[in-house]
Amino acid sequence: MTEAQASAGRRDGAGTGRSAPGTPCWVSLMAHGLAATQEFYGALFGWEFRPGPEQLGPYVRALLDGREVAGIGQLPPGRHLPIAWTPYLATDDADATAETVRHCGGTIGVGPITAGRAGRMAIASDPTGAVFGLWQAARHLGSAVVGEPGAPAWNELVTRETASVVPFYRAVFGYTEEAVVSADFDYLTLQVDGRPVAAMHGVGDALPRDRGPHWMTYFEVADVEEAVERVAELGGQVVKPPRDGSHGRVATVADPEGAVFTVVRSHARA
Repeated sequence: MTEAQASAGRRDGAGTGRSAPGTPCWVSLMAHGLAATQEFYGALFGWEFRPGPEQLGPYVRALLDGREVAGIGQLPPGRHLPIAWTPYLATDDADATAETVRHCGGTIGVGPITAGRAGRMAIASDPTGAVFGLWQAARHLGSAVVGEPGAPAWNELVTRETASVVPFYRAVFGYTEEAVVSADFDYLTLQVDGRPVAAMHGVGDALPRDRGPHWMTYFEVADVEEAVERVAELGGQVVKPPRDGSHGRVATVADPEGAVFTVVRSHARA
């Protein structure tokens, strides 16, 4: 994941400052309790917050050492949607990409809408139901830092089998793939211009029945065991305890409202 961390934050070479299409450029969470959620992540990652666009309701941007890394919004009262971190994949034309999503069997749940002067966005799901965002950057280019403690480090689609969904993402975003050659490990790295930017992991019957296919966001931490203890102290839950994985030392946790994410100390920081 070291190369991916470095590449995930690269902008294009055309002078626009935008991430190359298909690159995860932002992560966002919609929660019921905005203030309590800010307290949790502020204590866990050292984030501070400032207001962001409110087209979908109250919304703040999380800052790490003054640099924007993620967004947190508040769900409208009475809306009982799954609480989950959502990666936003860069596009140069949110409307055209949304139409391609529909044409390829996906669904557009929100938008495309304009988020003030920040950019244009949509919320989509692939044919298996995994939710992701589209982001056409204007003034807001996305996460200003990746791969440092407290910042996003990686995004991975957890699905039943990669073969059933990779044609969708290839058609929508133009990804090329690199497979891990293994008889019992269904894993693909998604590449943009030859650089790994995200991955797909087919887990078969191990897919959580209460979640279905979903995108998983990894956040870098300095110490996984310490982060897991902190999550528990702050009212969160440990979903999978610390373990050694292909990306480094990892643990899967959930915040007090149930949003699941992975903390990682990547090999590059070991």
